[in-house]
Amino acid sequence: MSDAPPNILYLHSHDTGRYVQPYGHPVPTPNIQRLADQGVLFRKAFCAAPTCSASRACLLTGQYGHNNGMLGLAHRGWSLNDYRQHLVHPLHNAGYHSVLIGEQHIAKRPDVIGFDRVVKIETTRVETVAPAAIEILAEPPPEPFFLSVGFFETHRDFLNPPSLRDALYSLPPPNLPDTPETRRDMAAYKASARSLDQGVGSVLEALDAHGLADNTLIVFTTDHGLAFPGAKATLYDRGLGVMLILRGPGGFAGGKVIDALVSHIDVYPTLCELVGIERPDFLQGVSLMPLIRGETTSVRDEIFAEMTWHAAYEPQRAVRTQRWKYIRRFGQRTTPVLANCDDSPSKSLLLSLGWAQRTVPFEQLYDLVFDPNEAANLVDDRACAEIRNELAGRLGSWMQDTHDPLLHGDPSPPAGAEINNPDQLSASEPTRRIG
Repeated sequence: MSDAPPNILYLHSHDTGRYVQPYGHPVPTPNIQRLADQGVLFRKAFCAAPTCSASRACLLTGQYGHNNGMLGLAHRGWSLNDYRQHLVHPLHNAGYHSVLIGEQHIAKRPDVIGFDRVVKIETTRVETVAPAAIEILAEPPPEPFFLSVGFFETHRDFLNPPSLRDALYSLPPPNLPDTPETRRDMAAYKASARSLDQGVGSVLEALDAHGLADNTLIVFTTDHGLAFPGAKATLYDRGLGVMLILRGPGGFAGGKVIDALVSHIDVYPTLCELVGIERPDFLQGVSLMPLIRGETTSVRDEIFAEMTWHAAYEPQRAVRTQRWKYIRRFGQRTTPVLANCDDSPSKSLLLSLGWAQRTVPFEQLYDLVFDPNEAANLVDDRACAEIRNELAGRLGSWMQDTHDPLLHGDPSPPAGAEINNPDQLSASEPTRRIG
């Protein structure tokens, strides 16, 4: 690595989870695979909140959602407590020029975030974002630069499956039944993932073409899991698990795979150490550089995650270790908050089969070795009582240490926020505006 600080390209998608080729799924994404082959892939990376705005806010402030203020969705009225805590500000102080292209999802008005330049484009889809990014890289901003390139894909609404073959043979996620509806739905997701991959490839090729690849660290990730039932907006691994691939100077090379537990909140402190800037006091994550240097095989014993609002209020918290997951729900509700699941053919199928009437336990405990699909709740198993108590204690201590507002009752939405009623079946139903 040269003495000059590297450029940083933050490439990110919507709702992709780990459903791409280098994580072993039958979703052809050759450009993302090439990025993994050349960089470092984190096999057990997790977001800190499985909703669009909260997840991105956690990564870009290095803090949990109840600490940075993003407990809900930015376009529905939530915002960061302090946009000066966004990553662009310490980078700016270190001489970085910052550019925002496409999706950002942490502010109603992107100009409040603090980027030196916000590229105005009509959509945040690959077809618009990729050409804009290529144009910027053709005449790059002053180096070092921080370039945020956000794609709408693989958010719903998906396009139709590109072929009858995909619609017939695509296998849905393992928590869903294998039916014509779910197969076709998964085939449509795969079409969106191919589009995402083409956008990633276009940007990577532009880096190469303009001689920027060797001194540019690429951080490629997504906000949270797939927009399918039981994934996005849940604290299961299907909702929290994210792709995370870094490629570039500082040791992020060689096609390495790291199995250590990693949280999105660890990206910020990692970049601080790599770039050589002082770590802000408010950061709650840990640097991943000891993993990259081979000094250790783990940097944390657990990851914590939270869900408060998506479309509707659904407060829950979780702690996950290498083997165990403990989820705690708050409030009195015993049935699913269905407005928090994006509308889809898969959701319609489950609703037709009685999903709305199924109960949701207040506590859940899963052995991720013998039950990686998180289907057998062991919270009432006497043999697991000690584990349950330990994890519940760790979760409680984390909530106390981070001053989680749930400890004092239901937090209030900000004035002007738009929320759905938890009894509604869809986020598309009329919302209530907080006065």
